Amino acid sequence: MRRRAWLTLGAVVLGGGGVVTYAVASPSSGHGAGGQARRPVKVYDLALKGAANGTRELPRTGTGQFSLLGVSWTGAAKRLHGTAQVRTRSVESGEWTAWHDLEAADPLEDPEAGPDARGASEPLWVGPSDGVQVQVVHEDGSAAGLPKGLQVNLVDPGVATSAETEAKPAAFVADGTPGDSASPTDSASPGDSVSPADSASPADSASPTGSVTPTDSGPATDSAPPSASPSPTGTDSASASPSASTPTAPPSTVPEPPIVSRAGWGADESLSPDPSDYNTDVKAVFVHHTDGTNDYTCAESPAIVRGIYAYHTQTEHWNDIGYNFLVDKCGTIFEGRKGGVGLPVLGAHTYGWNRESAGIAVLGDYTSAGATDAALTSIARLAAWKLGQYGADPAGTVKLTAGATQTNYFGTGFTSGTAYTFNRISGHRDGYNTQCPGNSLYPQLPTVRAWAAGPVQGLKLTSLSGASPSGSTYYTRGAVTAKWSTTTPGALISKFEVLVDGKVAATASGTATSASATLAAGSHTVAVRAVHQSGRTTTTAALTVVTDTTAPTFTTAPRLSLRTGTVSTTAVPVTLGWKAADNAALKSVSLLSPTTAAFGPTTTSSSRTAKPGTASTWSMKASDYAGNTRTSSPSFTPVILQETSATRSGSWTTRSSTSYLGGTSYSSGSKGASLSWTFTGRSASWVVSRASTSGQAYVYVDGTKVATVDLKSTTTSYRQAIWTRAWSSSAKHTVKIVVAGTSGRPTVTTDGLVYIK
Repeated sequence: MRRRAWLTLGAVVLGGGGVVTYAVASPSSGHGAGGQARRPVKVYDLALKGAANGTRELPRTGTGQFSLLGVSWTGAAKRLHGTAQVRTRSVESGEWTAWHDLEAADPLEDPEAGPDARGASEPLWVGPSDGVQVQVVHEDGSAAGLPKGLQVNLVDPGVATSAETEAKPAAFVADGTPGDSASPTDSASPGDSVSPADSASPADSASPTGSVTPTDSGPATDSAPPSASPSPTGTDSASASPSASTPTAPPSTVPEPPIVSRAGWGADESLSPDPSDYNTDVKAVFVHHTDGTNDYTCAESPAIVRGIYAYHTQTEHWNDIGYNFLVDKCGTIFEGRKGGVGLPVLGAHTYGWNRESAGIAVLGDYTSAGATDAALTSIARLAAWKLGQYGADPAGTVKLTAGATQTNYFGTGFTSGTAYTFNRISGHRDGYNTQCPGNSLYPQLPTVRAWAAGPVQGLKLTSLSGASPSGSTYYTRGAVTAKWSTTTPGALISKFEVLVDGKVAATASGTATSASATLAAGSHTVAVRAVHQSGRTTTTAALTVVTDTTAPTFTTAPRLSLRTGTVSTTAVPVTLGWKAADNAALKSVSLLSPTTAAFGPTTTSSSRTAKPGTASTWSMKASDYAGNTRTSSPSFTPVILQETSATRSGSWTTRSSTSYLGGTSYSSGSKGASLSWTFTGRSASWVVSRASTSGQAYVYVDGTKVATVDLKSTTTSYRQAIWTRAWSSSAKHTVKIVVAGTSGRPTVTTDGLVYIK
């Protein structure tokens, strides 16, 4: 027994003679419980009948729920000079959508359609719905001129695959009996509209409370098509039905992308029993959008394709689905019209231009939002493959012969039998007066052409790991990893090659973003070449890379020397000095211990402090841009010699204060009084106290006078290293200080001597 939901339909008469027709499904209690395993596609045709007063209204009737709909009329060659608008009620939320204009389809697009073919709007995917409202308004606002036989056509795409069954979609039918219809006033009405002109006689009209049986134009059998998992097809689809008139699929210049077969999306082949016709070749590809929501999940895509297929065959009475291929927002490609994906199947997609082209439709509405990169990638791959079968450049142009006299969206006129120039990849609007493929997808077509034709766009060598730049030159120890980026998707790229001195040193797949190579010693050029699937190549600018395996050197090893400043029992002011060099390019020098610091390649000294009385290792590392390093780690010990350890001559007075080193110091105002220290080291500094009354002293090193030092200072300070001396190596030295006896301020206060050993 067929399980059904009940659909209540009625009409609301608007001001000005317009009418809104509506149909509301009223499922029984148990609606939503336990989805069916499989369900065939069904199409319900609900006539928009006229009443005696000329208004439009629909009686109550029962029908199954639906996910796609459109409006159709008698006469495939007739156009609807007006606007058909629909709104639907969601099964899931129970809420009504906003009004949506149905896009007009090309008249009699399918050259293989029979005499019963109907004119129709483009189908609109609305998702699982159980209510519909429709209004049709003539463009001049009058009731005249609307075509006869207006219907709203509801399509339930059914459930065809196990994957869809497991997903348990909302689009299923539950047992029930006719329930109360929703009041026509529970839905917002749009603006005024007029009723269609093909009003039935009073005897033909049905009262709002009557019921009629909708035309069920679904398949004769209730059995669902066989389950088949989506899978790529070969060049010749299983649906090709080879015959003596079937052409041979020519090889393409680029690989065939993965394509879900008709069996994969659950096509019921009984809906299109007649064989397909074939063109001579494919000179161009026209890109379309199917309209409807972009909020579908990609798991719903097979159902959307089945819905469009049923609409084209059961509502418009075409031989098959009109498009040769369909692409969803996730980039999945679906086989459209049967006959073999690798063959030039005659489609029904672009009025007047079907005989020399193929049609690709993107599921969704791209009026205000652009298609995803995944969808654009698949369009580019598919167009390049089809055009490549006939040696056509996707970025080129071609002369197509018009099959109808008409104008396109831009007002360009075409005369049947005359040839006109088109891009090899064009939009529907280029050949016909329609907004398709949408104001946002159409500007994306130049990107599709560039991706399809090649070469690879936006190739950049973003980094070279294992090498460091100095200016415009990179330095490495040998192993490098080139990293790159492109704007062309990897699916359209055959491979990447790392070129060293113009020769291939490494190869990576088209989806890779890096590859490694090892360079021999010396200077080289490194670049990345991208090979498009078409064979066209593009190469980055070459980098100069020098392979250097020689470590830097310390031409002057790290060493400490004493400097002026304040001395304490925990810190002595010192200068750390060094010189480093490299045969290629020195990058940096760093201090590793007893503390850490980093220096540039030209820095040769740094002011530090050292702890007296303790041996410290001063470890430094020199690094070059290639990554080679050298470390030098000498050890130094600052030693404080108290004044009490000096050899004295003349008169000296001991002073005590916590401000002095060790708590005491020597002071003398006697001219010629002296102190001398003998030590073995490489640097020395004399430590004093200073004040405004301090005098001068002479400094002798190894018996030679080397300096006259004035201890006078505007501020009083203690433990000041006032004089320093350094030698290139450690040796025995004697430092002697002599009081100069400066007039008016003869006093000299000394706090000892510091040396480095």
